[in-house]
Amino acid sequence: MRSAFRAKPPRYPTSWDDFPAGEHIRDAVNTVCSDYAERIFGYHFAKLGSLSAVINLNTSPIRHHINQVPFDNQFGCQSDDNTASINTTDNNVAPSQSKDESRESTISRENTIVGQSHSLPFSENSIDGFLLANELDFAQDPHEILREVDRVITQNGYVIISGFNPLSLAGIAKFLPVKRGNILHDARFFTSYRIKDWLQLLGFEIVEQRQVLFSTLFFQQRWKGAAKLQHYLASYLPWCSAVYVILAKKRVIPMTAIKPKRSLKPRFSAVGASVRTSTVNRSGR
Repeated sequence: MRSAFRAKPPRYPTSWDDFPAGEHIRDAVNTVCSDYAERIFGYHFAKLGSLSAVINLNTSPIRHHINQVPFDNQFGCQSDDNTASINTTDNNVAPSQSKDESRESTISRENTIVGQSHSLPFSENSIDGFLLANELDFAQDPHEILREVDRVITQNGYVIISGFNPLSLAGIAKFLPVKRGNILHDARFFTSYRIKDWLQLLGFEIVEQRQVLFSTLFFQQRWKGAAKLQHYLASYLPWCSAVYVILAKKRVIPMTAIKPKRSLKPRFSAVGASVRTSTVNRSGR
């Protein structure tokens, strides 16, 4: 397997607003991830990265969501190799705010951990679901992140991964002199086949994959007929979408005792006196 380690880490996005079409990317990814999250059951769900933390998964049956980000803009702190947790409360919510509004305003503060995705502060077999929204595209070593996910995910747990497709207009625009300061030029753009190969090597089963957004992503989408065009391209040219979303499930084969193919016969057997022989001998005398 070819290494994906990069000596120089790419620039990391602080939010979806760092992309020219960040709002459209977030909405498209959010729609697919919400659908996938409805199938995941358990107790704990972890969202890795700044982009994953703002994905709304209110439809998920799992109520305890953990956001792990490399830095928190509200507190102005950044993590190092040692992870640090942030303890927050909802006591500062204004009385005029509704519960939904207070949840949205504190979504990046409650249950938030400041730390790197390649060093998860969770015990083994403790997280039932993971969301990596374009997290691997801005990772220095994506293999290390997936190994950590594999370490802490439960048996039959799920992982949702979205990424930028290099076989798209966005992948071509990445190598063109278009908006050179755009953070999309630093994205890794792994193919979905490569991501699925990494997951299968770790024992994951690919459940489903969806293709969304057919554009360069370097410009804001303003054409009114874009929705109809998106539906047409998704039906006939799904391979050239700018973004893909993968749902994978961890498979663990249980260990069973190996039964012998045939029953073994004992080498020795008890030898007893023959009643018939002794009777014959007595009659002969």
